[in-house]
Amino acid sequence: MIDVVVALPQHDIGIREVAALSARLSYVFMCLTLCWGVFTYTGWIRRLTGHQAIRSGHMILATFTIATGFTHAIVFLLLREQGLDLFGITVPFGGQLRHTMGILGLELMTAILISTGLRRFIRYRRWLRFHQFAYPAVGMTVVHSWFGAIHNGHLGLLWLGGITVLTPAVTLTILRFLPPRILTRAGLLAGAPAAAETQLAVATPPPPGPRMGRKVQVSVDNQRCKRYGICQAESPQLFQLMEDGRLRYVRDPDTASRAQAQAAARSCPMQAIQLQEVRAR
Repeated sequence: MIDVVVALPQHDIGIREVAALSARLSYVFMCLTLCWGVFTYTGWIRRLTGHQAIRSGHMILATFTIATGFTHAIVFLLLREQGLDLFGITVPFGGQLRHTMGILGLELMTAILISTGLRRFIRYRRWLRFHQFAYPAVGMTVVHSWFGAIHNGHLGLLWLGGITVLTPAVTLTILRFLPPRILTRAGLLAGAPAAAETQLAVATPPPPGPRMGRKVQVSVDNQRCKRYGICQAESPQLFQLMEDGRLRYVRDPDTASRAQAQAAARSCPMQAIQLQEVRAR
């Protein structure tokens, strides 16, 4: 038996090279976008560098991801041999599983990017929940990329470069969803400022009499608070993130809630929660 190898036209070879290059760029930008987004959300980049993450950097990387992803899809319309039509690159359930994963992932990312531009018209918490669909979108796109690399014989290249950028993205995503208490113990979330703790210790008067007690007053620095809602996850009785993005909190919690207020202050990645100890009768 003689194997017949059909040579592709030079035009199609060039188109496939453009498709492969745009796919690799989109893959790298996607992993970088995810990493930058987690660093921005949690405030870890400030803890590592002493500077706030620039939120626009996350948007720029996301735009590059979607732009190169669309380039990867559209160039298949230009193939002369075995080309795809508009239906084939936009409808996710008309081809193989890897195509379905890629189309769904790209379209979901596009919807999230559009919703970001319309955020002022959407309730904040609903937008935040929708924005979290970016995580499964990334997962679907990774499946598409790896199965596509296997199909096209490029697994070696993706294994070397893909793992390099995928590993930190997956690691940060796992850390992002761990409970704040675990992250605080691991040192990934900042605790209460040491200076403030020392000041409270020095200012603490001798043990009060029978009618005296100690309580804390809570205040939040609106310039530093980014409405991440970690304080609510740690102490929902004292902190509540409203639908419109405002943070409602109890300014004078009772003595029994003192530990919860301290836990929320330690868990805040931006250290926006200040506690002041006062005496109460």
